Parts: sequence; C-alpha cells; structure tokens
Amino acid sequence: MWIKILLSYIFGYLKVSVEGYYIERLINICRNQKITVWNIRKKEDIKIYFNIGINDFKKVAKIAKKTQSKIKIEQKRGLPFLLHRYKKRKIFLIFLLILVILITLSSNFVWNVEITEENGKDLANIAQDIENAGLKTGVLKSKIDTKEIINKIRLERDDIAWMGIELKGTNAIVKLVKAEEKPEIVDENEYCNIVSDKEGVITKINAGNGTANVKVGDVVKAGDILINGWMEGKYTGVRYVHAQGEIEAKVWYTKSKTVPLNTTERQETGNIEESYSIKINNFKINLPKGVSKFENYDTIENENKIRIFSNFYLPISIIKTTNKEIEEIQKTYTVEEAKNKAITELEEELDKEIENKEKIVNKNINTYENEGTVDVYVTYEVLENIGTNEKIVF
Repeated sequence: MWIKILLSYIFGYLKVSVEGYYIERLINICRNQKITVWNIRKKEDIKIYFNIGINDFKKVAKIAKKTQSKIKIEQKRGLPFLLHRYKKRKIFLIFLLILVILITLSSNFVWNVEITEENGKDLANIAQDIENAGLKTGVLKSKIDTKEIINKIRLERDDIAWMGIELKGTNAIVKLVKAEEKPEIVDENEYCNIVSDKEGVITKINAGNGTANVKVGDVVKAGDILINGWMEGKYTGVRYVHAQGEIEAKVWYTKSKTVPLNTTERQETGNIEESYSIKINNFKINLPKGVSKFENYDTIENENKIRIFSNFYLPISIIKTTNKEIEEIQKTYTVEEAKNKAITELEEELDKEIENKEKIVNKNINTYENEGTVDVYVTYEVLENIGTNEKIVF
C-alpha cells in the first residue's frame, strides 16, 4: 500500500470530496476492490475528503454513482500536474535554466575573499597585498596556488607569523596571525652609543653598559648622546662596548587649533534618500531613482554580496546608496565657548596619540584671543623611555 501511495506522488494523485448518505459504504467498496484511498477526513456526517490515484478516479466515480453520492475533484497533485502547470511558463523555465547554468559555472571561481586576523590585530594594507599576490575575486579556483601566494606575502612582509588560505565554495578564507615584535638582539661585538630620539628633560638614567653622558634634569635634543659606548677602567683603560641602559625623560606633545567666533558648520538634518544598484562582477547597473532633491548631502555606500549558502557567493552584489542631507548653519561662539570647544577636540586627539595615559604627568593649556578667532594650544607632559642605538664609526 505504501509503495502505491509513494508512486502516486510521482505519477500524480487527486484530492477528492464525496458527499452523500452512504459514504461509509463507498469506502468499504473501495477497500474490497483494492482501490487505495488515504488521508481520509470526515468533515460532516454526509461529506468526506480523501486522496486517490489518477487511474482510480473512474472506478471511484462509478462506486459513487451506485451509492448515490456526489464526487468532486478538489485538487490535482504530483509531478505530472506540476510539469503541466509550468509548461505555460516558458520564460520562467528558461530563466531558471540559465540561472542553474550560471550558478554551476560561477562555482569554479572565487567571488569573495574573507580575511580573518587573529587577536584583532590589524595588518596595514594586507588586503591589497593579498590581491597583488593573485588572490582576488573573479579568479578561477583551479589557478590559485595557495602555497605560492603565502610565500609571496611572507617574503614581502615580516609582520606575519602565520598565514593560511582555505577555499570553501566560492569563498576564499585567509587566516593571519600577526608576528610579535622581537626584542632587539644585542651583538656585543658591535659598538654603539645610545642617543636621544626625542626632545625632553631627563628624569632617570641607568647605564647598564657604557658611560652615562647626561644626568637627571638635563635638557636633551634628538641626536644627543645619552650613554657613551665606551668604558674606562683604571687598569684596562678605555674600551668600547655596546651601550645599554634605561633612560626616562619628560617629553612634550603639543597640538593647536584656531577657532573662528563666527563660522559655518555642516549638520545632518535627519532626512535621507536611499537608492539601489546591482553589481555583476565589475559591471554596475543603477536602478532608476532620479536626481537627488537635496542641495547638500553626504553619500554612503554599503555593498552586500549575494550568497546562496554560507560559503557559496555569487558574482552579484546589491549596493545600497544613502544620501544624508546636510544643512549649513551660521554658528556664533563666545570666547569661552570657542576655548572649550578647541580644548575638548585637542585633548581627544592627544589621548588617541598617547598610548600610556598613566604616564601623563601634566597638562598645559594656553589660549590667545585675536580679532574674530581664538588660538588654543594644549601640551601634555609625558614620562617616556627614550633612546635608540647609534653605531660608533671609527
């Protein structure tokens, strides 16, 4: 019975309704004549629904006539009816066929390069280097030599500790581990001084190897010798060494800004316009939207690549373009407002530049009022380790 039902799904079956006073008798006759009926549902005392095979309909119709029942076809299901339904939709079938062919062909290419950098450490210009090495969208997977690409990038860059490339579907997954900065290897046979790489005031100096050339409180400029690469002994005389030591100094970071008291500022109004375009590989189709009604606006583009599965990308992208309306307003500041505005902005810039905030020992702020403007200078005094090696040339 179950085999017959399964074949009915393939070759087609009917959902019918039978209405009459002898519907139970009709079902019994069908079973006695070995006519397969399934999914029997009784809606009312005199009406039932069930499924039958196509070839059994005429037999059931004769039984319905004998039992004085009325039979009606409610639905036609199965593969034959599905094919017949879409036979009239030739354009749809052609489009579906073309789509299947395109998907099959596109599966041989890489349409997305996903770069994962371990520990959240960014590697500058790595995406461009990977593309230059030969891994980019639109390349045949069969022509990608992952080992060769890895070797090219490793030879060009010394900031990568490990690199791996995995091809999944039409997605190329690049995993990177940034190399930790190696401590300086001290060559005892290379004589050198330690010189200042910044201007500052010495707050601590400890010559581990060599002779200190400055003391606490001395002002030094970039290039001044801090620790000489030589030592003098009572019996050994002067001998040259590779200078080593720890030097801490108070250095200064200064930023300035001029703020006009009367100025024009750009602000977003909150009004936006959105338009879309389709990108097929490198060919872009702009969907009609018309000219922007905004006089002044900023434009932001977001590109989303279409994928069927997690790692199966298509060479098609949907680009969403958002125009944000900008209005220019006249702004007038008091002298104090201009000062506070500049100080806040300058402190934010300096905070981003200085890594160790705990080493900031002082902040100096100087302001100068001019006709129509205010000049503001913010200076941070920071304790830092300074000094770099400079080879002694004889």
